[in-house]
Amino acid sequence: MTTAAPVAELLFGEADATPISTDEATVKPWDQARACLESTPKGWLSTVRPDGRAHAMPLMLVWADDAPCFTSRPGSRKSRNLVGNPHCVITVAGETLDLVVEGEASRIQDEAGLRGVAAAFEAKYGWELAVRDGSVYEDNLPGSPEYGFYRVTPTRAFGYGSDGLTATRWRFE
Repeated sequence: MTTAAPVAELLFGEADATPISTDEATVKPWDQARACLESTPKGWLSTVRPDGRAHAMPLMLVWADDAPCFTSRPGSRKSRNLVGNPHCVITVAGETLDLVVEGEASRIQDEAGLRGVAAAFEAKYGWELAVRDGSVYEDNLPGSPEYGFYRVTPTRAFGYGSDGLTATRWRFE
């Protein structure tokens, strides 16, 4: 899956009366945000419960098939939330950039996608997951618990520089 490069722009304009820079030269490229997502040891996923309340949990992220991906047990609150409402937010704190990525999560079902994400988890975290019968299992644990892989398709993202003075918005069109 190849996605077009998002439109990068300043998050705030002159009229916003904010201390954030309005210098176009401070706009960060998506490649920098992607590198932050790829390298982060942990992120946070926010989903929406059926009654509308927010739900946030830490998770491990990998970059596979040109998108941020994560794993979740099928019966977990985050998985159940995503069945009812795929809208979600991933946040990560990097050394030079803090990110907020809005998007839609979809469960990966195809064999090639499952194998690609499993390989990314093993490469990044040393976490070996087995793919069989269209699902993912951790055979190293008693009972071989099942996991689901999710891909987040970004719709909008925000990056805040570590200096506290720069902000970029990326729109995925």
